[in-house]
Amino acid sequence: MIVVTLSKVPPSLRGDLTKWYQEIQTGVYVGNVSARIRDLLWERILKNIGSGEATMAYNAATELGYQFRTTRKDRQVVDYDGIPLMMQLKQQETPVEHGFSNAAKFHKGKIMSHQRMAKNQKKINLELSKPLVAIDLETTGLDSTKSRIISIGAVKRMPDGKILQFEKLIRSVDSVPEEITKLTGITLSKLQECGVELSVGLDELSDFIKDVVIVGYNFEFDEKFLTAALQKVGKHEFTNPTHDLMPIVKTAQEFLDNYRLMTVLKAYQIENLNPHHALSDARATLSLAEKLIKNGDFAI
Repeated sequence: MIVVTLSKVPPSLRGDLTKWYQEIQTGVYVGNVSARIRDLLWERILKNIGSGEATMAYNAATELGYQFRTTRKDRQVVDYDGIPLMMQLKQQETPVEHGFSNAAKFHKGKIMSHQRMAKNQKKINLELSKPLVAIDLETTGLDSTKSRIISIGAVKRMPDGKILQFEKLIRSVDSVPEEITKLTGITLSKLQECGVELSVGLDELSDFIKDVVIVGYNFEFDEKFLTAALQKVGKHEFTNPTHDLMPIVKTAQEFLDNYRLMTVLKAYQIENLNPHHALSDARATLSLAEKLIKNGDFAI
């Protein structure tokens, strides 16, 4: 059980506490939360208390079975042989701070908050104005030493916001596994009819991405296949800066059921109408990168 009493505090702080505790009387809050939440709420009280006062009592392994904290300047919590006591001070420990009124402080804080928001928005707008390209591959399997690329999709955002798309089927294979066809819709006959040679596809991809920053989801997988393919046709590896969005999402979204692309896109409310299709997945990956930039979780 936790009991918090407040007096002369801002209404916003009282509103915060009602999310976790029940206000059984004006300024008296009762609840039962974990020690971590209790400590975080106390930190919030200390941060937002203004010129008011707060006292908190809670269960603890003491002789009395409870402990308490206070912000009162005329009282001090002391430990007397394991028993918490509230000692009255003869005078305030710290002098009264003189300065602006609460209204003036609130106004100043509001201005500073708006300035920070404007600064952050300017930074986000700058990030969103930078060119960026998302790449996704479809392959015949998971092993880059044995499997082959059968489709390349890339979507590039230009500095003016214009979106360019690149898509190539690669016909440098003798067969396509049945499970890959079911997943991607790509058949051997389609590759033979519409595909290009691997070296041609990689050259055209290189011309498309130029020196633009590359993003991908679980890009380590795609990068291994690109490296193996470039080596196979005797071409140099791409030197573009690259970012894998998966670890960024794992940091920003700690409680997802899993981190498959479809799950992540749903969490960020991004629609992918044709999953396991290189161009569609690349388009969704670019949207994910933009969301992460807007949220302040990713910078190019």
